[in-house]
Amino acid sequence: MSENIYLQLEDGSIFQGKHFGAVPKGDVIAEVVFTTAMTGYVETLTDPSYYGQMVVQTFPLIGNYGISSADFESKKVHLSAYIVRNLCDSPSNFRCKSDLDSFLKEQNIPGIYDIDTRALTKKIRTKGVMNGRLSLSCPSQEAATSLSEFQVTNAVSAVSCNESYEITTGLPGPRVVLWDFGAKENIQRKLHSLGMCITVVPSTATCEDILALNPDGIMLSNGPGNPKENVQIIEELRKLCSFHIPIFGICLGHQLLALANGGDTEKLKYGHRGANQPVQDTETGKVYITSQNHGYAVRCDALPAGAEISFLNLNDNTCEGLIYKDFPGFSVQFHPEACGGPHDTEFLFQKFVNLIKKGGSVCH
Repeated sequence: MSENIYLQLEDGSIFQGKHFGAVPKGDVIAEVVFTTAMTGYVETLTDPSYYGQMVVQTFPLIGNYGISSADFESKKVHLSAYIVRNLCDSPSNFRCKSDLDSFLKEQNIPGIYDIDTRALTKKIRTKGVMNGRLSLSCPSQEAATSLSEFQVTNAVSAVSCNESYEITTGLPGPRVVLWDFGAKENIQRKLHSLGMCITVVPSTATCEDILALNPDGIMLSNGPGNPKENVQIIEELRKLCSFHIPIFGICLGHQLLALANGGDTEKLKYGHRGANQPVQDTETGKVYITSQNHGYAVRCDALPAGAEISFLNLNDNTCEGLIYKDFPGFSVQFHPEACGGPHDTEFLFQKFVNLIKKGGSVCH
């Protein structure tokens, strides 16, 4: 029988469930967020953007198709703990190499199941994202007061690569520098499939480091944490924009590009995490369903100079994309490379390639 384990929120709420995955060494404290995605839990587990967070899956049954390393978005799990309603310990899938419980044990990540994830999600939606404590012993009400002090810090440096490396096609092709703030591997796969020669550089790279690689285009990756914390990256990115190299930003990359050009960001009440977020193209009026994972957004009332909104979120009218007029750059808050989907906006990668091939002469 699984051991009892407790999740406490900073408002004092306590959820009792059963333990799976690794045995926590002491209390685990992190930001508690939820995702509405019905599939892709392996991608969620290995997405570096979840660094410093406990993730609640709103879909009730998790683990039913097991674990396959082909679905990994990075080499390891970056979230702090995993929260599910029903844990499947007998997965069925021809690609399955392991079950969820065993995988989390290998990754030293604790989990809690058999709790009311619907009630937990409703609480977060009502009160906003809160910090939580996962503990094998039932915490006291007084213990909740200290949870508000926790902050996710140094997130990008914790998930970025430590040194540059190349991914080539073996054929001559445009060179894209992928600035790694916690890049999902599917970004690399999409660029590679379009014939790009990729050099991945760490978050500590400078403008001079990137220019020395003579890039035809620059990709700004997704990543975790508060975008404003990355002061040095923002300053180096500001310098890069003046060289008129085509730039494409995704998620955190979208936010950093906005900040580098004088825009502002804000923390959302509970963020957008899931695979069913509708966004509208402001030019054509067409609506796309997108995958998203972020807790911050570019403020519509504090846009960067020379930028126009290209996509809007139809649920809350937040900024989902920008096109820049003063240099060949564009960015989106959602994930056009999403695995396991949807794939509605994959065309944005081709847009980036076309921009590179045209020498960055146009942004549309």
